[in-house]
Amino acid sequence: MEPQLLHGVADGVATVVVHHPAKRNAMTAGMWRALPPLLDGLAADPAVRVLVLTGEGGTFCAGADISTLQGSAEEAQGLAVLAEEALAAFPKPTLAAVRGHCVGGGAQLAAACDLRFAEEGALFGVTPAKLGIVYPASSTRRLVALVGPATAKYLLFSGELIGTERALRTGLVDEVLPAGGLDERVAEFARVLVSRSELTQAAAKEFANGHTGRDAYWAEQARGSGDTAEGVAAFLERRQPRFTWTTSG
Repeated sequence: MEPQLLHGVADGVATVVVHHPAKRNAMTAGMWRALPPLLDGLAADPAVRVLVLTGEGGTFCAGADISTLQGSAEEAQGLAVLAEEALAAFPKPTLAAVRGHCVGGGAQLAAACDLRFAEEGALFGVTPAKLGIVYPASSTRRLVALVGPATAKYLLFSGELIGTERALRTGLVDEVLPAGGLDERVAEFARVLVSRSELTQAAAKEFANGHTGRDAYWAEQARGSGDTAEGVAAFLERRQPRFTWTTSG
C-alpha cells in the first residue's frame, strides 16, 4: 500500500491513521498536502464529533520522509506547518493516540491536537537541531504553551528523545497507558466526548486557544440552542442529555 492517510468515521469518532510503515509512518510531501483538505471534509461532516489521530502499527510518526521532499528545507517545513495549523484549527476535539516514536513532524502533529494519550514506551522528540533547521515560530509557540519554556528549550536545543514519564510530568501527554490499553482508553474517552455538549466544546476550544472577541456570539448561541435547558433537565431527570447544537449546522 502506498504511503497515505487512512480515515474512517464510526459512532461520532473520525480516526485518521498515518500509514507509511516502511518508514515508521514518516510523512511524505503528498501526505502533508493531503491532511488539510481531509480535515476540512471531516470538520464539515455532522457525523463527526471527535477526531483521533494515530499511526499504523507500533509507531505514531517518525517525522518527515526526507526522500520525498524535493524542494528546499523551507518548502518542506511550510508543508508541515500548513498541516499542523489545519489540525490545530479543527473545530472539534482532537486526540493523538501515540505508540512508539513521535518525533519531528510527528511531534508537531501531536502537539497540534487538543489532548495526547500515549502507550508506555513511547518516545517524543523535536529534532531540528540535529538537522540545522530553524523550527517554525508558530510551532515553537505551540510547544512552549504546552510544556513551558524550559522543557521546550530542552527539546529544541538538544533534539534528545524523552520517554512517557517525563512527557507526562511536563504536560506533553495527558495520560499514559500500559501496553495493550491505549486503544480501549482512547475509545472510551472519545465516547465520553461524543456524549457531551458540542456547543460547550467548541466555545471552550476557541477560548482555550486564545481567540477572544466572540463572547457575545457564544452567549447568543447558548441562548438559542436549547442545550443549557436540555442539560439541566437531563441532570434533574437523571438521564443522558440529548444536545442538538452542532458546529456543522
